[in-house]
Amino acid sequence: MRYLMLILMLASPAMAVEPSEMLDDPALEARARVISKELRCVVCQNENIDDSNAGIAADLRVLVRERLVEGDTNEETMQYIVDRYGEYVLLKPTFFGSNMILWLMGPFLLLVGGLGAVVFIRGHAKQEPEEGLSTEEQEKLARLLQD
Repeated sequence: MRYLMLILMLASPAMAVEPSEMLDDPALEARARVISKELRCVVCQNENIDDSNAGIAADLRVLVRERLVEGDTNEETMQYIVDRYGEYVLLKPTFFGSNMILWLMGPFLLLVGGLGAVVFIRGHAKQEPEEGLSTEEQEKLARLLQD
């Protein structure tokens, strides 16, 4: 039973939000959590700031809460963070601008690789082995075997 409890405790998601960071207003805190889930920790890279223990993640969580207390909407808060840190902080970057190249490059390379593989396989499938030796090759082979 003890081991089961230990395993369940370890399997639970880690929340890095400190009690001192939490807002008194439950509605604002819920909005802050929603925003935090969409922001990437710049140190941990593929972890949102809500789950990260890094110092910069804690600073970002506090900044999000400050903006919400000042009356910003969720979109204004996100835009403020993006303006300050760049689109890199978004776990799901926008599809516009230079990011469009990044979004489209994966499928494009997959198609190019697939077409290249089809061309390669068809090219090798069409090559048929030659039928026997030519008369010149047979004569040369006969001379080599006699020596």
